[in-house]
Amino acid sequence: MARSLTVLFAGGGTGGHLYPAFAIAEALQARGDHVVFVGTRDRLEARLVPAAGYQLRTIAAYPLVRRLSFALVKTLAANALGFFQSLRVLSQTKPDAVVATGGYVCVPLVLAARARGVFARRRAPIALLEPNAVAGVASRVLRPFADDIWDSETTGVPVRASLLHAGPRAQAVARLELDPEKETLFAFGASQGAHSINEAVIALLVNGALPDGWQVLHVTGERDYERVRAAVGTRSTLRPYLDDPADAYAAADLVLCRAGASTLAELSALGLPAILVPYPHATEAHQQANAEAFAVRGAAVVIEDGALRSRLAYLLAEVTKPERLAAMRERAAGGARRNAASAILARIDRLVSRIRSPK
Repeated sequence: MARSLTVLFAGGGTGGHLYPAFAIAEALQARGDHVVFVGTRDRLEARLVPAAGYQLRTIAAYPLVRRLSFALVKTLAANALGFFQSLRVLSQTKPDAVVATGGYVCVPLVLAARARGVFARRRAPIALLEPNAVAGVASRVLRPFADDIWDSETTGVPVRASLLHAGPRAQAVARLELDPEKETLFAFGASQGAHSINEAVIALLVNGALPDGWQVLHVTGERDYERVRAAVGTRSTLRPYLDDPADAYAAADLVLCRAGASTLAELSALGLPAILVPYPHATEAHQQANAEAFAVRGAAVVIEDGALRSRLAYLLAEVTKPERLAAMRERAAGGARRNAASAILARIDRLVSRIRSPK
């Protein structure tokens, strides 16, 4: 592009909506572009965005409700306020492009960007990133207002450079204070942790059912950390949260986790086999669809949330057989698209050029 761009990101609520945005943002900043995030003041983005070094502007937003109730009134009021707050943010930042990466905070921002474009001399094009196998509610609502839509097929899901370029495994193992002679099961839930995964890992360790020669690196989430630590003592290496899981991934030989699209993109990019536990209450069962697509390649095994505690020991005994693990690792790497951020930057450039120079 002839000059640097200002790109406004909207997304939040979960790490799955934020981490792909961070991957795009760091690629934009690396070439000299300016990045601003829009989110809410009381959800995960309020902590993660500033911690990642990005500017965060906050607006009001509320989950979409489709039935007549008090919650519908609250939805309409909050998002109406967020719409006008978004107009102010757009006026102040004057973005060249708006990128929505998921979560209900996207709704007022995208609608404001489209409305402002009707009256502005030069409007900012709008792009949606929807990496899940089944699109979320916000993405489906906003689809008609988007100039471009990115998904796992068209662009791939961008992964943070820190994960793609992590240092040697030996250094990661040392920093995490793991045993370099053992293989590592990296267990974690979503960005807030996962109680069922925590319970299953506790049972596995307390019952002495971890396969020989293996150790556990367990990210519990803040809420369960003290309880898990009291239950397992020194049987595993515990962390409440990891802002940057680069070392954990570098040390991992097998991953036990949920099936969010951004997590699966990271596993593919790093060639990591997994035991996937789809979140049972995910909208439209999108994590189940994500997991099944990953498992079809032979890169993972999928287990229902309710069966995890009783079957984890059996699954580990099967999956950790060297030949099975090697085959899963190879198939995980076979689905990688490591250039997703570059593909998305090229699409942003084309969008901006098209709006600036209409036919």
